[in-house]
This record gives sequence, C-alpha cells and structure tokens, in this order.
Amino acid sequence: MMTKPDFNKMSRQELRAYVLAHRDDDEAIEALIRMGNPNSPIYPFPQTDEDLKAMEEILKRKLGSSGGAV
Repeated sequence: MMTKPDFNKMSRQELRAYVLAHRDDDEAIEALIRMGNPNSPIYPFPQTDEDLKAMEEILKRKLGSSGGAV
C-alpha cells in the first residue's frame, strides 16, 4: 500500500501536479479544492440592485469567455 503525501504541506502547484498524476484520488482533489486559487478575483456580495446587475454582467462575461462551461 502506498503512503499518501501530506497534502497540507504541499504547495498548490505540487498538489495540482499530484492530482493530475492521481486523478482517482478523491482526497487529493478535495484538498486542492479547499486550497482554492489565490489568484482568483474576489467580488463583494451584491448589496443593491446595481450591484446585482454588475454581478450579472461579470457572470455573463465569464460564461462568454469560457464557452459557457461553468
């Protein structure tokens, strides 16, 4: 039986490489998801109707740029 690495001690890049090499390791995938992406933009929760419309526009742009995949 192979010993798994300590995912908490791995960098995001190391963990991502591990997940790509071990695509059936659900524990590693969950650790990568929990780690998140520090480069992702952070948007405030919409407080007004204008904020909500601005958020809709952001989502439309993102969906349009990714070919509709979420």
